[in-house]
Amino acid sequence: MPIIESVLNETRVFPPNKEFSEHANISNIAEYRALCMQAQEDYLGFWEKQAREHILWHKPFTRVLDEANPPFFKWFDDGELNISFNCLDRHLTTQPDKTAIIFESDDGQVIHSTYRDLHQRVCQFANALKSLNICKGNRVVIYMPMCIEAVVAMQACARIGAIHSVVFGGFSAKSLHERIKDAGAVAVITADEQVRGGRNNPLKATVDEAIARGGTESVKSVIIYKRTGANISIEATRDVWWHEIIQNENTVCEPEWVNAEHTLFTLYTSGSTGKPKGVQHSSAGYLLGTIISMHWVFDYKSTDIFWCTADIGWVTGHSYVTYGPLAVGATQIIFEGTPTYPDAGRFWEIIQKHKVTTFYTAPTAIRSLIKLGPDLPEKYDLSSLRLLGSVGEPINPEAWIWYYNKVGRAHCPIVDTWWQTETGSHMIAPLPGIVPLKPGSCTLPLPGIFAAIVDETGHDVETGEGGFLVIKRPFPSQVRTLWGNPERFKETYFPIEMGHGRYYLSGDSANCDQDGYFWIMGRIDDVLNVSGHRLGTMEIESALVAHPLVAEAAVVGKPHEIKGESIIAFVVMKDQCPQGTAAIQIVNELRNWVAKEIGPIAKPDEVRFGDNLPKTRSGKIMRRLLRTLAKGEEITQDTSTLENPAILDQLQQAIK
Repeated sequence: MPIIESVLNETRVFPPNKEFSEHANISNIAEYRALCMQAQEDYLGFWEKQAREHILWHKPFTRVLDEANPPFFKWFDDGELNISFNCLDRHLTTQPDKTAIIFESDDGQVIHSTYRDLHQRVCQFANALKSLNICKGNRVVIYMPMCIEAVVAMQACARIGAIHSVVFGGFSAKSLHERIKDAGAVAVITADEQVRGGRNNPLKATVDEAIARGGTESVKSVIIYKRTGANISIEATRDVWWHEIIQNENTVCEPEWVNAEHTLFTLYTSGSTGKPKGVQHSSAGYLLGTIISMHWVFDYKSTDIFWCTADIGWVTGHSYVTYGPLAVGATQIIFEGTPTYPDAGRFWEIIQKHKVTTFYTAPTAIRSLIKLGPDLPEKYDLSSLRLLGSVGEPINPEAWIWYYNKVGRAHCPIVDTWWQTETGSHMIAPLPGIVPLKPGSCTLPLPGIFAAIVDETGHDVETGEGGFLVIKRPFPSQVRTLWGNPERFKETYFPIEMGHGRYYLSGDSANCDQDGYFWIMGRIDDVLNVSGHRLGTMEIESALVAHPLVAEAAVVGKPHEIKGESIIAFVVMKDQCPQGTAAIQIVNELRNWVAKEIGPIAKPDEVRFGDNLPKTRSGKIMRRLLRTLAKGEEITQDTSTLENPAILDQLQQAIK
């Protein structure tokens, strides 16, 4: 099979901000290299030091890594700890009155919760869970809006050793049912409704529908947080109100000490076909990954106001809302609403109001905000910001430049982070005080992470050549297995041709340049095979978005008799969708633009315009739907998670 060709040519470099570097947790490249060398020379000693330094152990471990049964690696497996204790109790003697969470509701109301208050709320709810006979090892599905209570629910499960499985509040009853059934959940924690963008959306009704689908007899309790007071149905033998079950509970709850390898949570990733994969994470290794990345990548300082915009339904919300920030004792923002309500300045208003220092969001959100008001951030005081972050997908260079100049005012480093649900925490990301930044590159692996680009046989490719992104050595925060499906786990992530089944196969294509910087080219299944050339979709998308008229673009492949695949581009313009002859002119202009930026082989065969792209409520582009549209096929996939389902009609009409 030919290698995946890298066609993106980005040459801009932004050196570290000297003022930032002077105060950075890792302040010079020699310190970074020394850490990498420690991991290279004494891998187990390196991770042992990190685990002893950053985690509070109830029973210290004596064994760092058990590699007896690869790829089912075990880390620190004779040690005991509790995650909630590490996130809350550890701060009660040092900073009990420090604000842990600043919650801003959809309508702008603000609530502050200190570490003492959050600890009491978690303990009280943990005791309520125990009163419902929920105990260590039980699975609990959480289907909640973004609120303090969602974090309380997750932390309370961790406190008693229950395994939580959070389901994004935008998922349909069918998707929720699949996850409840697969996990064998004994309880579901939900709310009457969630509030987003000025609209109330039902949650409890969706839970009722999901349970009614059958095969969910394991569910004995449904706990309902009253968010809006909406009229909902109550099943007397099953449903309980959050506020009622905590009324008489103690605000002290001794933590359940669990083994380091005890499952903290499962999180289901949506597969394009077949049932979702229940990614299973351990306790100690996962927590360690979130803590060290808070210190290394986010350069955490005790004075920071940290804001990760991700929903708790995604792994980013797990690692950088519920666990990482609390484990290091940060003050963080939790926002209930959307970036465009009541207007497109909402994110910038929140940063200004709460003096946010670290802002971590997705490229999709960035591109959407560019379209809605490229100069809008200049109307707000964003001077509190010192660090910006990007997560979720590769950020195209032009969006990176806008983010750097308009939001960061050309003085905030951008940490473009590559990681996955399965890795649990950052794998490749710039350490902001020391690494020169290249727009569109996630730069260098973190110390202790041995990333590489290989071909389909697991052999390293030449510098600059595209291939499969793998991690060659086990690392503490990695997925342990897929819930109830160890064979699928091995086949998906540790195929035998990759390092004899020991390399973690990420599913992403990438290349590595002469400076050792990694460039993500897209998912392996998003690689296009055009006339024998294997092209990453992300690079073509980046070229399109670099055109001054284009706000956003998504590229998919469509079978072609001669070329193998033809390139179909779905494009959102900064202005209104062009019509008639104007559309034809812009199509030709964009095709020629891509040919100039990348080469004739990457020219889109078709360019289709829409007012938007089909996205989930978290901002993820549903490329599977675009592939279906490109082929002219009927959409049979579940579209209930889309923020904007009406856009499908527009794009479908455009295809015909």
